[in-house]
Amino acid sequence: MLVSTKGRYALRVLIDLAEHQTGDYVPLRAIAERQQISEKYLEAILKSLVRDKILAGMRGKGGGYKLAVAPEELTVGHILRLTEPSLATVSCLAERGEKCRRRGECRTLPMWRELDSMILAYLDGRKLADLVKKGGSGADGL
Repeated sequence: MLVSTKGRYALRVLIDLAEHQTGDYVPLRAIAERQQISEKYLEAILKSLVRDKILAGMRGKGGGYKLAVAPEELTVGHILRLTEPSLATVSCLAERGEKCRRRGECRTLPMWRELDSMILAYLDGRKLADLVKKGGSGADGL
């Protein structure tokens, strides 16, 4: 499993918004500056998070983005499932991956399934609020 920049940036942005919650919308430009992410790339990520009802977005004066879900309710696993094509460790376990012709006799498949299960349990056990509590400004290479 390799988490893309989209997944990593989505986590950074959500941490940033959780740290700057005031009830008001946070302008795209402010998030982009704090996280050192281009506004254009960030906008695409934020639009997908609005579509998936993780964020609320508003255009115009006073507009921007804010969390639509409490940080205590959002898991890292949920966020990464929205931003990544797959979290599988091997292609034959990916939802849209190729189905290996050796699947029925593969001696490693149970190991990969167990590893996937452990990884997903770990990611699902981490809340956005846990990442916010760890401190820092968020621009730390996540």
